Amino acid sequence: MRHRDFGLLLCDPARATPGVTLFSPLNGKATYIIGLRGDVLHHWEHPLVTGTYGYLLENGNLLWAGRLAEGPQHMGGRGGLIREYDWNGKVLWEHTHVGQHHDLRRLPNGHTIFLGWEVVPPEIAARIPGGLPGTSHPDGCMYGDTISEITPDGKTVWEWHACRDMEVEKYPLVSNQLRDEFAHANAISPLPNGDIYISFRRLNMIGLIDRQTRKMKWQHRDDSFGMQHDCVPLPNGNVTLFANGINTTTNPFSRIIELDPRTHKTVWEYRAKPAYTFFSPHISGAQRFASGNTLICEGQWGRLFEVTPEGEIVWEYVSPFMGPDRAGDPSNEVFRAYRYAEDSPQIQNRVRGTR
Repeated sequence: MRHRDFGLLLCDPARATPGVTLFSPLNGKATYIIGLRGDVLHHWEHPLVTGTYGYLLENGNLLWAGRLAEGPQHMGGRGGLIREYDWNGKVLWEHTHVGQHHDLRRLPNGHTIFLGWEVVPPEIAARIPGGLPGTSHPDGCMYGDTISEITPDGKTVWEWHACRDMEVEKYPLVSNQLRDEFAHANAISPLPNGDIYISFRRLNMIGLIDRQTRKMKWQHRDDSFGMQHDCVPLPNGNVTLFANGINTTTNPFSRIIELDPRTHKTVWEYRAKPAYTFFSPHISGAQRFASGNTLICEGQWGRLFEVTPEGEIVWEYVSPFMGPDRAGDPSNEVFRAYRYAEDSPQIQNRVRGTR
């Protein structure tokens, strides 16, 4: 392990954003809420290892996905069992979809959208440029991303298919990536008008899907992202993302980037000093607070920390919760983390995080 110390490493109560932090250890069967002092205030237990993460709905319930044994193997981010829990752990709703992966969101109308995989028809796979030749999935095919919207009773009412709704010739895979997948979506963020921001790791690209036409109405590709994760629209119209930084030509390092979609310019970024001391080659994310601070999940190391706009660290915590990774080695990885105010609709003053 890189870290020798676990739990709370730093807390500046005068500058850290008040609230409680929720995360689901990626190789464990629980979701935790911790306070600013690192103490566990509440938790949920699950029947399966977490697929990627869970988050709190506006009503305070937990929406979470667990990793089924079924589905495409050798693929990161596999889920399959989607559940909604109340505060006390009662299962209120669940849906099974073999092939669900990475991200899921509850819409204001009560529907749920999630990422999934499907087999790309061979004639379409042959048209997709880039990647390493001869590196299809071990089962001989290429998988592609889908988005499904389902009603509470599980009826599919809208779908999107990357291999059919994108002009695949215009989206070459990163040259050093396997051709087992097009294009490894790892985040979806719906907008109030129904359009959906999406992050494609193997394209070094984030884009905005027009719900009506199913086409990309905006996109930004930048190989310096280094196969990014997360893409979160902000109230000011900008978007944040976690630039993993794994295909750089120097010492690899990660960054948090705030991008102005209108100008395609970076208006703010966080990187460590020296830069290589902040680096997660996969997973990870960021949450911008109204305070202006940013909560960062350096996922591979289970490190959660908060920085000011000037880049000063004011809170830092390393997850002590271990579980076996896909190789069977102990790991404390965390896909994403979220902080909620104590009086927010999600928490409703049921726990106190500032003690």
